[in-house]
Amino acid sequence: MLNRRQLRIKILQSLYAFYTQDDGEVARAENELFFSIDKDYELYLSLLQLIVEMQDQAIERIEAGKNKKLPSPEDLNPNTKFVTNSLLRMLSHSKVLKKACESRSVNWQDNPDIVKKIFRSLTLSEDYIEYMASKERGFEHDKEYLIRFFKRHIINEELLHDHFEEKSIFWNDDLDIIASMVIKTMKIADDDADDITLLPLVEDAVAFAKFREHNVKIYKLELLPFWKADEDEVEFVKTLFRTTISKGEENAVLIDEYTKNWELDRIASMDIILMKMALAEALAFPSIPLKVTLNEYIELSKYYSTPKSNSFINGVLDQLFSRLKEDGVIKKTGRGLVE
Repeated sequence: MLNRRQLRIKILQSLYAFYTQDDGEVARAENELFFSIDKDYELYLSLLQLIVEMQDQAIERIEAGKNKKLPSPEDLNPNTKFVTNSLLRMLSHSKVLKKACESRSVNWQDNPDIVKKIFRSLTLSEDYIEYMASKERGFEHDKEYLIRFFKRHIINEELLHDHFEEKSIFWNDDLDIIASMVIKTMKIADDDADDITLLPLVEDAVAFAKFREHNVKIYKLELLPFWKADEDEVEFVKTLFRTTISKGEENAVLIDEYTKNWELDRIASMDIILMKMALAEALAFPSIPLKVTLNEYIELSKYYSTPKSNSFINGVLDQLFSRLKEDGVIKKTGRGLVE
């Protein structure tokens, strides 16, 4: 499941697009935000399906060897250990995965060269050679190696990263956490189970009703796979996004007061958005400690803004938070938050 930092990144990306586009339509920007989050589910399915494609490639190689005019003894008696990998077979025969991929039209049919190159690279790895030579068998053994193949080889292929970047400009930012979900999916797979468990497919009718109430397009989605059933994450995204925009001008004035030595139009636009987001979060979420909010946006600035942004943002927000607390504008509630 997407964690709060990933959700903040998604909101930051959408806000940056919102502030740099001419139309400035909040509803449209919000639609695109939720759509981009949901698209991560396609990335999750794509990675699982890519693992299945490795089996198909192995089968094709075996068949090609047998159909040679002069097949070698190895061609006629191929090593089928990878093809019969227990977890790989479970994934390839998974009705749950098949249905989910079909519902989203997720497949690798249009990218056979990428699949072939990744498989070829995998077969040349020491891990693959070691696995194929091992006499050990069993579900746990197969699972351990399939996870190793994915972690060390498949997910690290540069051409795969290039492919995902072309599909979505945000996917490379999300690749680590979605890959961790794929790994978890394989780790929790049980030899006694009838099928794999996709993470976490929550059919959230309540969240859907909320979305429709606020006129947010759902793009005909039947599932919201990353949302918790208690709607906490839905509310977090929606509230933070909307509050940052609605309080934008007001918070820009506050930021301007504490950056007297800087002209606001000369400060990196990403820094301004980050500080507006931090102020919105501090004001809108009384249960989130100020230290957590401050640290989160300092960390985000390290990856999404200039090299000096983290210390600059730290200094400005620290002063702003102190003042707003003294003025009673920021009020924190909950255990350990009331001073």
